[in-house]
Amino acid sequence: MLSRLVTLRKSRKWSMQEAADRLEIAKSTYAGYEYGYREPSLQALSDIADLFETSVDHILGRSEPSLELTKLTDKDYNGLTLDGTPLTKEELIDFITFTRMKREMTTKETFIKKEA
Repeated sequence: MLSRLVTLRKSRKWSMQEAADRLEIAKSTYAGYEYGYREPSLQALSDIADLFETSVDHILGRSEPSLELTKLTDKDYNGLTLDGTPLTKEELIDFITFTRMKREMTTKETFIKKEA
């Protein structure tokens, strides 16, 4: 859990104190989670996952996080780049639309092939 919490916190450029404040716990408690000498309760794990917008499984190292692209359209900054240039909100929406259309076309093509 140590490396996942550190990575999640640092990706937001938060200090341990900031993470602890957002969780409404003592800094020493949060530091204990990161350093591995404390284990969070189930409720604390859930709160941490909510704070970092990830799953408990990801925090525990059991899975990689999933990212819902449509949620990124609600934010002013999505952090995605293409060829070193940040994607605009409009480009992200275009990408989502393109991918949905491509999936729909692939599904129709598969159906047509099965019927033939």
